[in-house]
Amino acid sequence: MTKRDSFLDSSATSQIVIGQYGDASALTTVEATLPPPAAGEIRVRHTAIGVNYVDIYHRTGLYRLPSLPAVLGVEAAGIVEALGPDVDTVQVGQRIAYAGPPAGSYASARNLPAVRAIPLPDDVSDDAVASLLLRGITTHMLLAYVHPLKAGDTVLIHAAAGGLGLVLVQWAKAMGARIIGTVSSPAKAQLAIDHGLDHAINYREADFVAETMRLTDGQGVDYAIDGIGGKTLLDTLGCVRPYGMVASVGQVAGDSGPLDLSLLGPARSVALSRPGVFRFMTDLARYREGALATIQQLQAGLRPTIGAVLPLIEAAEAHRRLESGQTVGAILLRP
Repeated sequence: MTKRDSFLDSSATSQIVIGQYGDASALTTVEATLPPPAAGEIRVRHTAIGVNYVDIYHRTGLYRLPSLPAVLGVEAAGIVEALGPDVDTVQVGQRIAYAGPPAGSYASARNLPAVRAIPLPDDVSDDAVASLLLRGITTHMLLAYVHPLKAGDTVLIHAAAGGLGLVLVQWAKAMGARIIGTVSSPAKAQLAIDHGLDHAINYREADFVAETMRLTDGQGVDYAIDGIGGKTLLDTLGCVRPYGMVASVGQVAGDSGPLDLSLLGPARSVALSRPGVFRFMTDLARYREGALATIQQLQAGLRPTIGAVLPLIEAAEAHRRLESGQTVGAILLRP
Protein backbone atom coordinates (compact mmCIF):
# COMPACT_ATOMS: atom_id res chain seq x y z
CA MET A 1 0.00 0.00 0.00
CA THR A 2 1.41 3.37 -0.97
CA LYS A 3 1.41 6.46 1.19
CA ARG A 4 -1.28 8.06 -0.96
CA ASP A 5 -3.47 4.90 -0.75
CA SER A 6 -3.34 4.97 3.04
CA PHE A 7 -4.07 8.69 3.21
CA LEU A 8 -6.51 9.37 6.07
CA ASP A 9 -9.81 11.14 5.38
CA SER A 10 -10.25 14.13 7.70
CA SER A 11 -12.27 17.31 7.48
CA ALA A 12 -10.08 19.23 9.96
CA THR A 13 -7.95 22.04 8.57
CA SER A 14 -5.65 24.79 9.79
CA GLN A 15 -6.16 28.04 7.88
CA ILE A 16 -4.29 31.33 7.61
CA VAL A 17 -7.01 33.99 7.62
CA ILE A 18 -7.29 37.77 7.37
CA GLY A 19 -10.24 39.47 9.03
CA GLN A 20 -9.26 42.88 7.73
CA TYR A 21 -6.74 44.27 5.25
CA GLY A 22 -3.38 45.26 6.70
CA ASP A 23 0.27 44.34 7.19
CA ALA A 24 1.63 40.87 7.85
CA SER A 25 0.36 40.99 11.43
CA ALA A 26 -3.19 40.71 10.01
CA LEU A 27 -2.54 37.01 9.31
CA THR A 28 -4.02 34.72 11.96
CA THR A 29 -4.24 30.93 12.30
CA VAL A 30 -7.71 29.41 12.61
CA GLU A 31 -8.71 25.78 13.13
CA ALA A 32 -11.77 24.81 11.11
CA THR A 33 -13.84 21.87 9.94
CA LEU A 34 -14.54 21.62 6.24
CA PRO A 35 -17.98 20.64 4.98
CA PRO A 36 -18.20 17.68 2.59
CA PRO A 37 -17.20 18.70 -0.95
CA ALA A 38 -20.20 20.04 -2.86
CA ALA A 39 -21.18 18.93 -6.36
CA GLY A 40 -18.24 19.49 -8.68
CA GLU A 41 -15.77 19.93 -5.80
CA ILE A 42 -12.93 17.94 -4.28
CA ARG A 43 -11.17 18.15 -0.95
CA VAL A 44 -7.40 18.33 -1.23
CA ARG A 45 -4.93 17.82 1.62
CA HIS A 46 -2.00 20.12 0.87
CA THR A 47 1.62 18.99 0.88
CA ALA A 48 3.21 22.22 -0.42
CA ILE A 49 1.80 25.75 -0.70
CA GLY A 50 3.23 28.45 -2.94
CA VAL A 51 3.66 32.04 -1.76
CA ASN A 52 3.17 34.74 -4.39
CA TYR A 53 3.31 38.52 -4.38
CA VAL A 54 -0.38 38.59 -5.30
CA ASP A 55 -1.01 37.17 -1.80
CA ILE A 56 0.42 40.41 -0.41
CA TYR A 57 -1.79 42.44 -2.74
CA HIS A 58 -4.76 40.47 -1.40
CA ARG A 59 -3.64 40.96 2.22
CA THR A 60 -3.24 44.73 1.86
CA GLY A 61 -6.45 45.16 -0.11
CA LEU A 62 -4.73 46.44 -3.24
CA TYR A 63 -6.54 43.58 -4.95
CA ARG A 64 -9.80 43.13 -3.05
CA LEU A 65 -11.03 39.67 -2.11
CA PRO A 66 -14.71 38.82 -2.58
CA SER A 67 -15.36 39.03 1.18
CA LEU A 68 -13.68 38.99 4.59
CA PRO A 69 -12.68 37.06 6.60
CA ALA A 70 -10.81 35.12 3.93
CA VAL A 71 -8.12 32.49 3.59
CA LEU A 72 -5.18 33.71 1.48
CA GLY A 73 -3.20 31.81 -1.15
CA VAL A 74 -3.67 30.91 -4.80
CA GLU A 75 -1.34 27.96 -5.40
CA ALA A 76 -0.63 24.56 -3.90
CA ALA A 77 -0.05 20.87 -4.48
CA GLY A 78 -1.54 18.01 -2.54
CA ILE A 79 -3.49 14.77 -2.47
CA VAL A 80 -7.16 14.42 -3.28
CA GLU A 81 -8.90 13.34 -0.09
CA ALA A 82 -12.61 13.34 -0.97
CA LEU A 83 -14.85 13.81 -3.99
CA GLY A 84 -18.13 15.68 -4.24
CA PRO A 85 -21.02 14.42 -6.36
CA ASP A 86 -20.50 14.27 -10.12
CA VAL A 87 -16.69 14.40 -9.98
CA ASP A 88 -15.00 11.84 -12.21
CA THR A 89 -11.91 13.73 -13.43
CA VAL A 90 -9.69 12.82 -10.46
CA GLN A 91 -9.57 10.04 -7.87
CA VAL A 92 -9.11 9.89 -4.14
CA GLY A 93 -5.39 9.52 -3.39
CA GLN A 94 -4.30 11.24 -6.62
CA ARG A 95 -1.63 13.94 -6.56
CA ILE A 96 -2.78 17.25 -8.01
CA ALA A 97 -1.80 20.91 -8.15
CA TYR A 98 -3.70 24.09 -8.90
CA ALA A 99 -3.20 27.82 -9.27
CA GLY A 100 -5.38 30.89 -9.36
CA PRO A 101 -8.65 31.88 -7.72
CA PRO A 102 -10.62 31.20 -5.65
CA ALA A 103 -8.11 32.06 -2.92
CA GLY A 104 -7.73 29.64 -0.04
CA SER A 105 -4.50 27.64 -0.39
CA TYR A 106 -3.00 28.83 2.95
CA ALA A 107 -4.57 25.85 4.68
CA SER A 108 -3.70 22.28 5.51
CA ALA A 109 -6.79 21.23 3.49
CA ARG A 110 -9.52 22.90 1.46
CA ASN A 111 -12.44 22.26 -0.85
CA LEU A 112 -11.73 23.21 -4.45
CA PRO A 113 -13.59 23.16 -7.79
CA ALA A 114 -12.52 19.93 -9.44
CA VAL A 115 -11.98 21.71 -12.77
CA ARG A 116 -9.02 23.56 -11.22
CA ALA A 117 -7.18 20.33 -10.31
CA ILE A 118 -4.20 19.48 -12.51
CA PRO A 119 -3.12 15.81 -12.18
CA LEU A 120 0.61 15.45 -11.61
CA PRO A 121 2.90 12.91 -13.30
CA ASP A 122 5.20 10.87 -11.08
CA ASP A 123 8.33 12.68 -12.30
CA VAL A 124 7.14 16.15 -11.11
CA SER A 125 7.42 16.72 -7.36
CA ASP A 126 4.85 18.52 -5.22
CA ASP A 127 7.41 21.11 -4.11
CA ALA A 128 8.53 21.86 -7.66
CA VAL A 129 5.06 22.45 -9.04
CA ALA A 130 3.83 24.36 -5.97
CA SER A 131 6.79 26.70 -6.26
CA LEU A 132 6.11 27.77 -9.83
CA LEU A 133 2.78 26.67 -11.33
CA LEU A 134 1.29 30.17 -11.19
CA ARG A 135 4.56 31.66 -12.43
CA GLY A 136 4.69 29.06 -15.20
CA ILE A 137 1.19 29.88 -16.39
CA THR A 138 2.13 33.57 -16.23
CA THR A 139 5.24 32.88 -18.30
CA HIS A 140 3.23 30.92 -20.86
CA MET A 141 0.81 33.84 -21.13
CA LEU A 142 3.64 36.35 -21.54
CA LEU A 143 5.66 34.38 -24.09
CA ALA A 144 2.86 32.78 -26.11
CA TYR A 145 0.05 35.34 -26.00
CA VAL A 146 1.16 38.84 -24.96
CA HIS A 147 4.24 38.87 -27.20
CA PRO A 148 4.82 35.56 -29.01
CA LEU A 149 8.54 35.09 -28.50
CA LYS A 150 10.74 34.16 -31.44
CA ALA A 151 14.22 32.66 -31.43
CA GLY A 152 16.69 35.54 -31.63
CA ASP A 153 14.50 38.05 -29.79
CA THR A 154 16.17 40.09 -27.06
CA VAL A 155 14.22 40.29 -23.80
CA LEU A 156 14.70 42.49 -20.72
CA ILE A 157 13.50 40.84 -17.49
CA HIS A 158 13.38 42.82 -14.27
CA ALA A 159 14.06 41.00 -10.97
CA ALA A 160 15.67 38.21 -12.96
CA ALA A 161 16.62 36.28 -9.79
CA GLY A 162 13.12 36.42 -8.31
CA GLY A 163 10.52 33.68 -8.35
CA LEU A 164 8.96 34.74 -11.66
CA GLY A 165 12.25 36.02 -13.06
CA LEU A 166 14.05 32.68 -12.85
CA VAL A 167 11.15 30.91 -14.60
CA LEU A 168 11.05 33.56 -17.32
CA VAL A 169 14.82 33.40 -17.85
CA GLN A 170 14.87 29.62 -18.28
CA TRP A 171 11.75 29.45 -20.43
CA ALA A 172 12.77 32.30 -22.74
CA LYS A 173 16.28 30.86 -23.05
CA ALA A 174 14.84 27.49 -24.05
CA MET A 175 12.94 29.31 -26.81
CA GLY A 176 16.17 30.78 -28.19
CA ALA A 177 16.00 34.33 -26.81
CA ARG A 178 18.86 36.55 -25.71
CA ILE A 179 18.11 37.72 -22.18
CA ILE A 180 19.15 40.83 -20.25
CA GLY A 181 18.11 40.92 -16.61
CA THR A 182 18.22 43.36 -13.72
CA VAL A 183 19.29 42.20 -10.26
CA SER A 184 20.15 43.82 -6.94
CA SER A 185 23.39 42.03 -6.00
CA PRO A 186 26.33 40.08 -7.44
CA ALA A 187 24.99 36.88 -5.84
CA LYS A 188 21.63 37.30 -7.56
CA ALA A 189 23.40 38.09 -10.83
CA GLN A 190 25.32 34.82 -10.62
CA LEU A 191 22.17 32.87 -9.76
CA ALA A 192 20.33 34.26 -12.78
CA ILE A 193 23.34 33.61 -15.04
CA ASP A 194 23.46 30.03 -13.78
CA HIS A 195 19.84 29.71 -14.95
CA GLY A 196 20.54 31.03 -18.45
CA LEU A 197 20.70 34.83 -18.20
CA ASP A 198 23.03 36.30 -20.82
CA HIS A 199 23.66 39.75 -19.29
CA ALA A 200 23.06 40.83 -15.68
CA ILE A 201 22.67 44.51 -14.77
CA ASN A 202 22.99 45.42 -11.08
CA TYR A 203 20.55 48.32 -10.99
CA ARG A 204 22.06 49.57 -7.73
CA GLU A 205 25.39 50.15 -9.45
CA ALA A 206 24.42 51.04 -13.03
CA ASP A 207 21.68 52.80 -14.98
CA PHE A 208 19.74 49.87 -16.42
CA VAL A 209 18.39 51.96 -19.29
CA ALA A 210 21.85 53.02 -20.42
CA GLU A 211 23.24 49.51 -19.98
CA THR A 212 20.38 47.94 -21.91
CA MET A 213 20.86 50.36 -24.79
CA ARG A 214 24.61 49.69 -24.75
CA LEU A 215 24.06 45.94 -24.86
CA THR A 216 21.70 46.31 -27.82
CA ASP A 217 23.90 48.76 -29.76
CA GLY A 218 21.39 51.53 -29.15
CA GLN A 219 18.48 49.61 -30.66
CA GLY A 220 16.62 48.54 -27.52
CA VAL A 221 15.11 45.16 -26.67
CA ASP A 222 12.26 43.49 -28.50
CA TYR A 223 10.34 42.81 -25.31
CA ALA A 224 10.59 43.97 -21.69
CA ILE A 225 8.79 42.33 -18.76
CA ASP A 226 8.42 44.43 -15.61
CA GLY A 227 7.01 43.29 -12.30
CA ILE A 228 8.38 46.26 -10.35
CA GLY A 229 6.17 49.15 -11.44
CA GLY A 230 6.61 52.73 -10.26
CA LYS A 231 9.48 54.63 -11.86
CA THR A 232 10.99 51.36 -13.13
CA LEU A 233 8.07 50.89 -15.50
CA LEU A 234 8.40 54.41 -16.86
CA ASP A 235 12.17 54.01 -17.34
CA THR A 236 11.64 50.63 -19.02
CA LEU A 237 9.76 52.34 -21.84
CA GLY A 238 13.12 53.79 -22.85
CA CYS A 239 14.70 50.32 -23.19
CA VAL A 240 12.50 49.00 -25.99
CA ARG A 241 13.00 49.25 -29.75
CA PRO A 242 10.37 50.95 -31.93
CA TYR A 243 7.30 48.67 -32.22
CA GLY A 244 8.56 46.57 -29.33
CA MET A 245 6.49 45.61 -26.30
CA VAL A 246 6.54 46.29 -22.55
CA ALA A 247 4.47 44.00 -20.32
CA SER A 248 3.65 45.31 -16.84
CA VAL A 249 2.91 42.36 -14.55
CA GLY A 250 3.30 43.84 -11.07
CA GLN A 251 3.81 46.93 -8.99
CA VAL A 252 6.08 46.02 -6.11
CA ALA A 253 7.42 49.60 -6.13
CA GLY A 254 3.92 51.10 -6.37
CA ASP A 255 1.70 52.42 -9.10
CA SER A 256 3.42 54.49 -11.77
CA GLY A 257 0.39 56.79 -11.86
CA PRO A 258 -1.48 58.06 -14.91
CA LEU A 259 0.52 57.33 -18.05
CA ASP A 260 1.00 60.04 -20.65
CA LEU A 261 0.51 58.42 -24.05
CA SER A 262 3.28 60.63 -25.42
CA LEU A 263 5.68 58.32 -23.53
CA LEU A 264 4.67 55.51 -25.91
CA GLY A 265 4.65 57.24 -29.26
CA PRO A 266 4.78 58.31 -31.96
CA ALA A 267 8.45 59.15 -31.33
CA ARG A 268 9.02 55.87 -29.47
CA SER A 269 6.24 53.78 -31.03
CA VAL A 270 6.23 51.33 -28.11
CA ALA A 271 3.33 49.08 -27.10
CA LEU A 272 2.41 48.65 -23.42
CA SER A 273 0.42 45.69 -22.11
CA ARG A 274 -1.01 45.16 -18.63
CA PRO A 275 -1.93 41.45 -18.78
CA GLY A 276 -3.60 39.76 -15.83
CA VAL A 277 -2.94 36.06 -15.34
CA PHE A 278 -6.11 35.59 -13.30
CA ARG A 279 -8.15 36.90 -16.21
CA PHE A 280 -6.14 34.66 -18.53
CA MET A 281 -7.03 31.64 -16.39
CA THR A 282 -10.77 32.31 -16.35
CA ASP A 283 -10.73 30.45 -19.66
CA LEU A 284 -10.34 26.85 -18.46
CA ALA A 285 -8.79 25.76 -21.75
CA ARG A 286 -6.06 28.41 -21.39
CA TYR A 287 -5.60 27.54 -17.72
CA ARG A 288 -5.04 23.88 -18.48
CA GLU A 289 -2.88 24.71 -21.50
CA GLY A 290 -0.63 26.90 -19.34
CA ALA A 291 -0.47 24.29 -16.58
CA LEU A 292 0.42 21.54 -19.05
CA ALA A 293 3.08 23.75 -20.64
CA THR A 294 4.58 24.34 -17.17
CA ILE A 295 4.66 20.63 -16.37
CA GLN A 296 6.27 19.91 -19.73
CA GLN A 297 8.93 22.55 -19.04
CA LEU A 298 9.63 20.91 -15.66
CA GLN A 299 9.97 17.54 -17.35
CA ALA A 300 12.30 19.08 -19.93
CA GLY A 301 14.65 20.49 -17.32
CA LEU A 302 13.17 23.73 -15.93
CA ARG A 303 14.77 24.05 -12.51
CA PRO A 304 12.65 25.28 -9.60
CA THR A 305 14.52 27.49 -7.16
CA ILE A 306 13.09 27.27 -3.66
CA GLY A 307 14.70 29.82 -1.39
CA ALA A 308 12.88 28.84 1.80
CA VAL A 309 10.34 26.37 3.17
CA LEU A 310 8.47 27.60 6.25
CA PRO A 311 5.75 26.02 8.38
CA LEU A 312 2.24 27.14 7.42
CA ILE A 313 1.86 28.96 10.73
CA GLU A 314 4.80 31.20 9.71
CA ALA A 315 2.97 32.66 6.71
CA ALA A 316 3.43 36.16 8.12
CA GLU A 317 7.20 35.67 8.13
CA ALA A 318 7.01 34.50 4.52
CA HIS A 319 5.22 37.73 3.61
CA ARG A 320 7.77 39.85 5.45
CA ARG A 321 10.64 38.15 3.62
CA LEU A 322 8.95 38.58 0.25
CA GLU A 323 8.18 42.25 0.89
CA SER A 324 11.77 42.92 1.98
CA GLY A 325 13.03 42.10 -1.51
CA GLN A 326 15.74 39.85 -0.08
CA THR A 327 14.27 36.54 -1.19
CA VAL A 328 15.76 34.38 -3.92
CA GLY A 329 13.45 32.15 -5.94
CA ALA A 330 10.23 30.91 -4.35
CA ILE A 331 8.98 30.50 -0.79
CA LEU A 332 6.90 27.46 0.15
CA LEU A 333 4.67 26.90 3.16
CA ARG A 334 4.48 23.40 4.64
CA PRO A 335 1.27 22.35 6.43
